[in-house]
Order: sequence, then C-alpha cells, then structure tokens
Amino acid sequence: MNGSDEEKESTVRQVVERLAGRFPDADRGRIAGIVSEEYDALDSGRIRAFIPTLVEKGAKTRLRHEFAPEATSP
Repeated sequence: MNGSDEEKESTVRQVVERLAGRFPDADRGRIAGIVSEEYDALDSGRIRAFIPTLVEKGAKTRLRHEFAPEATSP
C-alpha cells in the first residue's frame, strides 16, 4: 500500500458517510467494503490527490447498480 493507513481510514470513513446518506437502503458494512475495494484498486497510483474523488465515484456507481437498478436503465 502506498498511502498511510490513517489516510485510507479517513478517506473510507468520509466517503462511507456521504454514500450512506445517498443509499439509505444499503448496509453500512457493504458500503464500507465497496469503498475499501475501490480505494485498494487505486492505491498504487502516483497521483494521490484524486483518490477520494475516484473512490467515491467508483463506489457510487457500484452501489447505484446494486441498490437502484431502475435508475440505471435507459
């Protein structure tokens, strides 16, 4: 892992808080798992400034597919 554990925990916690409000039917543990997976997928990048934004975007997309499938239909 390139980032510090504190950095990851802080980012995950902040993103989970925002997404929990947006996806109230989703279990917080599920949200946290998805956010952690998204973080880990991006953690090897050299440019770290955008990680929180990219993590939230990726997690939001996954949660939208899982908890609001009708919203993803054309």
